[in-house]
Amino acid sequence: MKPTRTLAAALAEGVVVLDGGLSNQLEAQGCDLSDDLWSARLLADDPRQIEAAHTAYAGAGAQVLITSSYQATFEGFARRGVGREEAAGLLARSVELARSAGAAARREVWVAASVGPYGAMLADGSEYRGRYGLSVRELERFHRPRIEALAAAAPDVLALDTVPDTDEAEALLRAAEGVGVPVWLSYTIAGERTRAGQELPAAFALAADRDQVIAVGVNCCEPGDADRAVELAAAVTGKPVVVYPNSGERWDASGRAWRGAVTYDPARVRDWRASGARLVGGCCRVGPGQIAELAVLAGGGR
Repeated sequence: MKPTRTLAAALAEGVVVLDGGLSNQLEAQGCDLSDDLWSARLLADDPRQIEAAHTAYAGAGAQVLITSSYQATFEGFARRGVGREEAAGLLARSVELARSAGAAARREVWVAASVGPYGAMLADGSEYRGRYGLSVRELERFHRPRIEALAAAAPDVLALDTVPDTDEAEALLRAAEGVGVPVWLSYTIAGERTRAGQELPAAFALAADRDQVIAVGVNCCEPGDADRAVELAAAVTGKPVVVYPNSGERWDASGRAWRGAVTYDPARVRDWRASGARLVGGCCRVGPGQIAELAVLAGGGR
């Protein structure tokens, strides 16, 4: 159902449950994502699959649905021969599909428009390294048109997520200024540093005094690394913390397969909540079953 409160108001009242990995759910539905646009390809080719994936998470208890726009950029669409006007329409469609799926739920469901990092557009894994050789101003110029297009579609929040370094975080925050939509800022990390190697307290501090930022934290990281990051984000910013790590499995690029054990445990939500987390969910390889468990433990239920 359509929210009657802002997401910020809901976070002030308690824990809100995010969805899980969109790509793994699409693959479970039989979709082929072997494309540079990844799940964003389906915005044009088969949008019903995206809505079905959102619906699966809403049915599992997710209260926030993150759009399929992580890898959707004007530049990426242009490489496929998609013009700017059509690309803007596809970005808007990502919000519309999530909104439609949420409308059928029996609880309030908010829509977060995903704004992935510059490296996601390159489709070469550099979003897990950062340090692209671009200035903050150049990164801001890259991100602003997409942010404006997504904001025009009226999501409840912009998810500035999987951010690998502080330069890109600064660029994203600048690009989002004045668009009229609140944001959350979420880094991808290794240990207690960003993927580019900066210490997390300094990284989180970028968001501390910005009123537009309603939550700050981490995603697309090892579940074990998320625990300490939640504590740091809360201590540094005083804001609600967002946390949605991966399953714990690792991608073997040469073998094109996931390796290792699943270490994501929905029961971690108890410690996350105690440390200041208010937006909790999962990222890559975390599916509706685990989100359903998380929702029950977080108090959301079905």
